Amino acid sequence: MGEVLTDSVKEINGTVEKITYRNEMSGYTVAEVRSGRESVTVVGSMPFLAEGDAAVFYGSYTVHPSYGEQFKAESFERKTPQNAAAVLRYLSSGAIKGIGPATAQKIVEKFGADALDVIQNSPKDLATVRGITLSKAKAVSEEYNRQYGVRDIMMMLSKYGVTPDKCLAIYRRFGDRATEIIKTNPYALCEEGIDFRFETAEDIAEDISFDKSSELRVSAGIEYVLRKNLLNGHTCLPRGKLCEVAVKLLECNRETVEVCCDRLTDCFRITSKTVSGVEYLSIPAYYSAEEHIAARLVSVKRYIDRAVTVDALEIENVERKLGIEFEDLQKQAIFEAFSSGILILTGGPGTGKTTTLNAIISLFENRNLELELAAPTGRAAKRMTELTGREAKTIHRLLEVEWTEGDNQQFSRNEKNPLNCDVIIVDEASMIDALLFDSLLKALRLSCRIILVGDSDQLPAVGAGNVLNDILSSDIFPSIRLKKVFRQAGKSRIVTNAHAIINGEKADFSSKDSDCFFLRRQDRLSVSRTVEELVCERLPSAYGLDPIRDIQVLCPSRLLETGTVNLNNLLQSALNPNTSGKPQLAFKGIYLREGDKVMQIKNNYDLQYRRDNGEYGTGVFNGDVGFITDIDKRGGVLKVRFDDRVVTYFSEDLGQLELAYAGTVHKSQGSEYNCVVLPLFDVPTKLKYRNLLYTAVTRAKKLLVAVGDESVWNDMVSNDRKTLRYTLLKQFLKEDGDYERDNKGY
Repeated sequence: MGEVLTDSVKEINGTVEKITYRNEMSGYTVAEVRSGRESVTVVGSMPFLAEGDAAVFYGSYTVHPSYGEQFKAESFERKTPQNAAAVLRYLSSGAIKGIGPATAQKIVEKFGADALDVIQNSPKDLATVRGITLSKAKAVSEEYNRQYGVRDIMMMLSKYGVTPDKCLAIYRRFGDRATEIIKTNPYALCEEGIDFRFETAEDIAEDISFDKSSELRVSAGIEYVLRKNLLNGHTCLPRGKLCEVAVKLLECNRETVEVCCDRLTDCFRITSKTVSGVEYLSIPAYYSAEEHIAARLVSVKRYIDRAVTVDALEIENVERKLGIEFEDLQKQAIFEAFSSGILILTGGPGTGKTTTLNAIISLFENRNLELELAAPTGRAAKRMTELTGREAKTIHRLLEVEWTEGDNQQFSRNEKNPLNCDVIIVDEASMIDALLFDSLLKALRLSCRIILVGDSDQLPAVGAGNVLNDILSSDIFPSIRLKKVFRQAGKSRIVTNAHAIINGEKADFSSKDSDCFFLRRQDRLSVSRTVEELVCERLPSAYGLDPIRDIQVLCPSRLLETGTVNLNNLLQSALNPNTSGKPQLAFKGIYLREGDKVMQIKNNYDLQYRRDNGEYGTGVFNGDVGFITDIDKRGGVLKVRFDDRVVTYFSEDLGQLELAYAGTVHKSQGSEYNCVVLPLFDVPTKLKYRNLLYTAVTRAKKLLVAVGDESVWNDMVSNDRKTLRYTLLKQFLKEDGDYERDNKGY
């Protein structure tokens, strides 16, 4: 809902007259509430709120662009009806399944104001009412207690900022015993499916004087460390490192942590695997995903139909058609695409990946084979479509993503409902994490050929896993790395400097007639000022570039004067200033204005959009960049155009947007920009490595301007430390490959 928040939380005390809308899964409710002489529309997550309920609602008044003034409830407290008339109205509303107006009348006639107490605690007495059997009485009692169970959870956890919909999820998980379970073990809230922050569980535990040495706490802490490190890309951790971190987090002795690790593995809450004498521990879902990926890929390699072939004459025909001549590695890649069930095609900029890929696609289409083209992100899929001239979809769209009752992701396409394709080609494969790739493989028939295309020198996926590099380093599957830089690309300093980075060589910034420059500056302030000048004045004047649509500032970090936060503020003030009358909305200290360049920073499969052709759809994804086209300040609503889609954001969605004049290198994966401005100064040590610099440089299509300290560039080139990721996929692949070879599988 759209809203304009007031400065303080307000409350409404009233009685629910009518429920006009309810989403049973989320608990989102629209209710008409009588408060004194006024009728107020109250909206928010209010599970089990019923007509006749007396309640206090806490929140703020809002103005919806279509429905007018409303009260958005952040929380509420339901009061027990105090007299027989109130009880009768409550029961007659249908709040409790199995009780209608006639039955409610009978119950209240017999028990009066005590009717609800009888329903809650004495189903046998309730069964004495004419027309109510004992089984029906028990069902009514269970339903009533279910509703009040959620209320009790809300009352218990509201002080910790737990939302009503989260309380509903807790009740669905634990049922009537939820509050008892939380008091017995607050760390149960950290379990998968509920996923509370460990710090919140710690706060609850402290308030109830929970034993800090309890194995329940230590076990939860161990699982928390594993889940936390999923955010760092690790699908597993060496047991020694895991225990070391857990001891510091929990402030307990090592022996207790070791004992809990053993017990967690014994009951399969975490999974153990020993590789070269080192024990690794992982979350079962990620262990299973990597294990299945390995088994499936080896099976495809073994069982694929090799009857589909290509000969040299066909390749010559393609060369004539395209007016080019393939180099040897390109031809080898084309042959391998037909002779093998799996092919990994990699290479840096200018090495002919797209040309090779288009030839492969054309030859497969000549055989009337069904192809699917896919990429991990919307930006990468769009670029793949532009380069191939054929529709490419995001993997999520291809697999037809859905959401379960618990707001968990699942795919319609799976083992039982596979995709109808003979070949799948996935671009930007370095960006695929373990769980997503596992889901993709489950949706493919065993006869489907798999071609993975990517650049293994780029940053790995944001999610956990190191899929492309693990597959390559296993040395089991055919892989072609294109190396030759073609003549036209070789004229570009961007391309030659990108390859120099990978080779650990110094860049060449000597030519003034170039597409790659380094402007040297001595301090943070001069770097940020130079970036602002370049974007707003110098580059648009010299090259005719649009400062907002053609130029992208990419930063290694978000912090300090040369990070995205400060540069976004500078560039917004210069390019889209707060002139009088320009609509803007404030959100947590950030102002969003009409005309601003913004980025979606999390996947949201529920946001609705309208395409220019009139079609409607849902889904905006992490990293999508668009422009604010319209702001309704009174309603707290803004519209963002992403290419051919216009998405409407209400105020509660604004936390999913941030300014995008400057963005991090990590967020730029899968994108290309006409011009990239790259500030390089006081880069944090943990970000000063080759892959990150290479990824930044290869985002530029026509022009790259680096600003700052050239020694930072050289330090990053020298640091060939790959982003360390603990995974098990490579080991699983080798084991499955060895087994197949030993049994003469291929």
